[in-house]
Amino acid sequence: MRIDVLTLFPGIFSGFLGESIPRIARGKGAVEVFLHDIRAWTVDRHGKVDDRPFGGGPGMVMTCQPLVDAVEAVRGMDGDPGRLFFLTPEGRRFDQPAAREFADAGRLILVCGRYEGFDERIFSILSPERLSVGDYILSGGEVAAMAVMDAVIRLLPGVLGSPGSAPADSFTGSMLDHPHYTQPAEYRGLDVPGVLRGGDHAKIDAWRLEQALARTRRFRPDLLARSSDG
Repeated sequence: MRIDVLTLFPGIFSGFLGESIPRIARGKGAVEVFLHDIRAWTVDRHGKVDDRPFGGGPGMVMTCQPLVDAVEAVRGMDGDPGRLFFLTPEGRRFDQPAAREFADAGRLILVCGRYEGFDERIFSILSPERLSVGDYILSGGEVAAMAVMDAVIRLLPGVLGSPGSAPADSFTGSMLDHPHYTQPAEYRGLDVPGVLRGGDHAKIDAWRLEQALARTRRFRPDLLARSSDG
């Protein structure tokens, strides 16, 4: 997979891409990530990429020229035009089914907004898909882009050490994951449930399913309601 990220702050991504799953995936050749500084395409002699909104109001708005030129140039860097996403509050809600869907794409292009958002004409010209990671305000789209990348990259073939890890994660089905335990068997008076130490895998599977259901009912009953509605 190829992922292109367009941002005003490419340095934000250095730690993320150099650690953990993204680093492993890149090392295995499962994904290539290219960072593009939007300012590289501005024709303004002061390097401006934003301006005050028409009609007044607070903040600044990202201007058309640098962003349109940047996206068109980046799209042309590969034979696969990919799927173009703008990280923006009005977008489709990103979730695990979306992560699985995106993992099947050959290329993703993620555009990170800043300030009060984008000049609306950018959407008319580029016709991107709009994507949101939740109903809260971030300083920019970079954190959202990293969340999307992390969720997608870990689903790529051969990235995770155990092939069974991704299918067992929370949100993969209609329930949260079951509780997990590791060594030691006793810690501060708390014991690992005996069923997990008994070696009967049928009983272990049944216990895990029961616990996953109970945990989902307690913490995220909306997931069960959503599943039954579907």
